[in-house]
Formats: sequence, structure tokens, C-alpha cells
Amino acid sequence: MTEDLNNLEEVGSLKKSFIESNKQRLPKEKNFARKKKREPFIPKAVANRMARRVAFTTGLPTLSGMGVFIGSYLLIIKGIADVAPAVTLATSAICFFVGLLGLSYGILSASWEESPGTLLGLENIRPNINRMRSAFRAITPKDKNKI
Repeated sequence: MTEDLNNLEEVGSLKKSFIESNKQRLPKEKNFARKKKREPFIPKAVANRMARRVAFTTGLPTLSGMGVFIGSYLLIIKGIADVAPAVTLATSAICFFVGLLGLSYGILSASWEESPGTLLGLENIRPNINRMRSAFRAITPKDKNKI
């Protein structure tokens, strides 16, 4: 029993010495208090609109692309049609490509105004492309010789 107490005391003293030796490495709490909470660049309502559009415009073509494999399999197994593997692959690739385009469309067609905008959002594509360009211009270095 006394041996256990001695071991506990040793552990406690090791812990204290470890903390003392690493005190300089630990960040001070004052530094954390000074940092301000960053607001997101994209407002929450706009981000939700984008997510809904992306889910729809990307989800349907992607599910269709997977459905092509299942449909081809069923057609071949049931003996209804002899589908060439190249046709299955090309059709599913087209569906996945449309899903990729849907991702861009879903993001660029979302309205940044308080009102949700129209169903298709075609009028929002040009202003959103301009927003995206100006955001990338702000990120690029001013002097290309420094790179």
C-alpha cells in the first residue's frame, strides 16, 4: 500500500515537472480571448440555397448514372436486351458529367439577395460569376515577381 502511494507521488511530481518544462510552449489564454469570431463569407441563407440547388442538380444525374448500371444489368440478366458494356459506360459517364455541371450550376444560380429568386436562377449566374472573379482577384498576389 505504501508502495502505491509512493508511485502516485512520483507520478504527481513527474506531471508537475512536465508542465513546468512545457509552460513556454503552451499558448496563453489571453491570446485566444483576443481573436474575434470570423463571420462566414457566404451568408447562411445563401449557403442553404446553394446546398438545396446542388443537391437537386447534382443528385439526380448522379443517381441516374448509378441507375444506368443497374438497368443495364437487369436488361442483360432478364434477356430483354443485349447492352454493350461501352454503351453502359458512356451513358453513365454522361450522367456523371451532367452531375458535375449541376454542381457548378447549383452554386452559381443561387440568389445572394434576401429573396430566394426564381426557380431556375438563370438571372443570378452572371452576377455570381463576377463575385467569384472578384474574390479570386483579391486572393492573387499583387506582385507576381515575389513568387
